[in-house]
Amino acid sequence: MKLAIIGSGYVGLTTGTCFAEVGHEVICVDNNEHKVAALRAGKIPIYEPGLEEMIVRNVANGRLKFTTSIKEGVDNALVVFIAVPTPPQPDGSVDLSFVEKVAREIAGVITDYRVVVDKSTVPVKTGEKVRQTISRYNSGGVEFDVVSNPEFLREGSAVADLMKPDRVVVGADTEKAGNIMKELYTPFGAPILVTDLNSAELIKHAANSFLALKISYINAISRICEASGANVEMVAQGMGADHRIGRAFLNAGIGYGGSCFPKDLSAFIRISEDLGYDFGLLKEVSRINDDQREHFVKQIRDSLWVFREKRVGLLGLAFKGNTDDVRNSVAMDLAQIFLKEGAHVIAYDPQGAEKAKEIEPRLEIVSRGEDVAEKADVIVVATEWKEFRDLDWASMRKRALSNLLFDGRNLLDPAKVAALGFEYHSIGRR
Repeated sequence: MKLAIIGSGYVGLTTGTCFAEVGHEVICVDNNEHKVAALRAGKIPIYEPGLEEMIVRNVANGRLKFTTSIKEGVDNALVVFIAVPTPPQPDGSVDLSFVEKVAREIAGVITDYRVVVDKSTVPVKTGEKVRQTISRYNSGGVEFDVVSNPEFLREGSAVADLMKPDRVVVGADTEKAGNIMKELYTPFGAPILVTDLNSAELIKHAANSFLALKISYINAISRICEASGANVEMVAQGMGADHRIGRAFLNAGIGYGGSCFPKDLSAFIRISEDLGYDFGLLKEVSRINDDQREHFVKQIRDSLWVFREKRVGLLGLAFKGNTDDVRNSVAMDLAQIFLKEGAHVIAYDPQGAEKAKEIEPRLEIVSRGEDVAEKADVIVVATEWKEFRDLDWASMRKRALSNLLFDGRNLLDPAKVAALGFEYHSIGRR
C-alpha cells in the first residue's frame, strides 16, 4: 500500500520506516529542508535503537523516500498520516495549529479518495475538526475519510513497539476506511481494535494517564516505605504478582518525564474540564510526581548542607534510558536546580549529552561515566541507563571527595555499593 507520513519527527519517522520495513511504499514529508536533505543522505536526527539501519535499508530498496512537498505525498498515497507536533500550551491545553495547517494543505491538493489519519496525539473531537477543515477548504468536494490511529511508542523501544505491537487502535466512522486500515496493519500480526473516531482519540490519553497514575502510586508507596522501613521493591513485587495489577510501571524513582506523560496528563485534565468533568485524581497524580522530585532534592540538600560551590556528579540527562531525548527530563530538572543553587554539575549521558548542553551550557560534560566522580561531593544517578550498573564503582569511590551516592532510579545493589564505602540513598529502600 502507498502511504504518506506528514511530519518526520520522532513518531512520523519511526512509523514511516516501520511501514516500509513490512513492504509498504512510504513517502515521509517534512517542511524542514535541512532535515529532509539529511535524511536523504542517511543522517538520522534522533537516537532510537535499530532505526538508523532500518532507514538506510529501506531507502536503498526504494520503499522509503523523503520530500518537503505535501502535494507529492498526497498524490502518491492512499493513506495520509498527520504526525506533526501537538505541543502543550501554558494552560495545559494542546496547540493544534500544526494539525489544522496540515489539514488545510491536504484539502488544497487532494484530488481523489484518501484516508486521512490522525497519528499525532490529539484531544477527543479533533478528528471531527480535521474532517470539517478538509471539507471546507477542498473546493472539488472530493471523497475522503478521517481516521484516528493513536501511537503507543516508548522511546528507546519504539521500533519493537511498532513491529510487534500489543494492539492497533483504529477509530473509523466508515467501513471502507476501517477495512483499508486493517489491510495496512495486517503484516504486523497484531490485534486490531476498530472503534468510532472519538473513542480512539480518548484511548491514548486514557492509557498514558493511567500509566502515569501507576508510577505516581508506587512513588507515593515509596515514601511510606521510607517512613516505615519497608522495601518498595518487595512491595511492588507483591502487588505486581496480582494479575489484575501487573508489575509493569511499578518501579519507584524520581518521577516520570519526557515528551508524552506530562503533556498527555495535562491535556487530559484540560480535556475533561472542557467536557464538564473535574478529573481531580489526575491532578493528584501530577502533584505526587512533582513532589517526588522535590523530596529527592531535599534529601541531597540535607546531606550536603548547601549546594553552593559543591561538585555534583550527575549520571544521566535523558528522560529515560535508550534515548537522547532530554525534553521534560527529570534529570535535566535536577541539573538546573543544582546549578541555580550554586553547584557545579559534571554530567554524563550515553546519548543525550549534546542536546542537554545546548539547553544548559553551564553543564560540564564528560565522556565517561566514571569521570563524573572526579572530586565530586555527591554522585547522583538520574537516568536508568543499564550501563550505569556496570561502572567501576570502586574507582569512582576513590575519585570522589565524599562518599555520598543518591540513586534516583534504584539501579544499584545497596549492599554492594555500601561495601565499597558509599553512603547510599535510594528510593523507598533501606
